Amino acid sequence: MDPTRLSLRKWLPMAGGWSLLLMPWVYAAAVSDHGPALRVLLVLDVLAYIAGYAAGLYYAMWSSRRVVVVVTVVGMAGLWAGMVVGLGAGGTDGGVLYTISFLLVTIMALLPKRVSAVVAVLVVAGAFVLYSVVFGAVDLGSVVGIVAMTMAMIGMFGLIRVNTELRVAREELARMAVTQERDRMARDLHDVLGHSLTTITVKAGLARRLLERGDDVRAADEVADVERLGRQALSDVRATISANRVASLAAELAGAREALRAAQIEADLPRAVDDVPAERQQVFAYVLREGVTNAIRHSGAGRVAVRLSPDSIEIVDDGVGAPTGTPAGNGLTGLAERVAAIGGWVDSGPGERGGWRLAATCPPAPAGAASTRTNDRAAR
Repeated sequence: MDPTRLSLRKWLPMAGGWSLLLMPWVYAAAVSDHGPALRVLLVLDVLAYIAGYAAGLYYAMWSSRRVVVVVTVVGMAGLWAGMVVGLGAGGTDGGVLYTISFLLVTIMALLPKRVSAVVAVLVVAGAFVLYSVVFGAVDLGSVVGIVAMTMAMIGMFGLIRVNTELRVAREELARMAVTQERDRMARDLHDVLGHSLTTITVKAGLARRLLERGDDVRAADEVADVERLGRQALSDVRATISANRVASLAAELAGAREALRAAQIEADLPRAVDDVPAERQQVFAYVLREGVTNAIRHSGAGRVAVRLSPDSIEIVDDGVGAPTGTPAGNGLTGLAERVAAIGGWVDSGPGERGGWRLAATCPPAPAGAASTRTNDRAAR
C-alpha cells in the first residue's frame, strides 16, 4: 500500500501500531543508570523519535516544501543517534540497533528514489560505526539482519513507487479517455445536428414558399421529408451517444443532392463511390457533409461541385467565401482530427475562381487495395 495515499485517520493507527515496538526503549530509558534529569531527556528523545515517525513523517510526505523533508530526515537521524548513545551510556542492552528501521522508513518514504537507497546504505554504515563505538563490535547476526532489513526496505519502497506511478498513469489515461469521449460526442453531434438541422430548415423554408404559391402537393412532400429528416436526426443522435453510428458515403451523397435541391443550389456530384477504399468512405462522408452544410448555410452559392477519387474528396462552391483570417470552426477542427486518424490532411480556403474550397487528401492507397476493388467489380 502506498503510504502517501493514506488519510490521517488510517495512517495514525498503522504508524501507532508499529510505534508500539519502541515502547520497550521508553522503559529502558526510564530505568537507565543516568541521573533523573538525563533519564527524562532520554525518555523525551525516544518519545520524540516515535512522534517523528507517527506524525512528522506523515506531514512531510504530504508537504511540498523540501526543507520539511530535510528537517524530518535529519531530525529522525539525530534522535536515533541520541537514543543509541544515551541508552548505551546508561548501561542498557544493545538491541537498540534494530530501531533504525523507523529511520530507514523515513528515508525511503521521503527522499527521491535516485538517492534514497544510497542514503539508506550510508546511514546503516554510519549506524554500525556508532553502535560499535558505544557498545563494542557488532555481531554477525545483527549485521546480516540489518542489511537484510535495509534491502527489504529498498525493494518495498521501490514497489510502492512503481505502483504509485502506475496508479497516476491509470488515472491520467482515465481522464484522457473521458476527454476523448467528450470530444468525440461533441464532434459527432456537431456533424449530425449541423447538417440535419440545416437541411430541415431549408426544406421547411421551401415548404413555406410552396404553400404561399398554393402548391399544396409539393409542400406536403417537403413537410413529409422534414418529418423523415427529424426522425433520422433523432436516430443519429442516439447512435452517436452509444458510439454505434457509421456514416455512409453513398447515403451522404444522396442526402447532399436532396439538401442542395431544397436550397435551390445546382449540384454537381459524383454518381458512385466504388473507387474509394472502404476504410476512407466514412471519413470522406463526414467531409462531404461538412462541406455541403457550410455551402448551404454560409456561402450564398448558386452551384456546388464535389470531386471524388480514391485518395481525396473536394467540395467547391461559387459563393462569397469567407473573410481572410477567419478562424476554423468546430466542424473543420473535427474534420482535421478525423482525416488525420487515417493519415490524411484537410485543406480549406478560397477557391481558384472565388467561392470556397474544402478538400481532404490521403496518401495513395496501396496497389493491392486497388486491384481488390477492381476484382470485386469484375465479379459483380
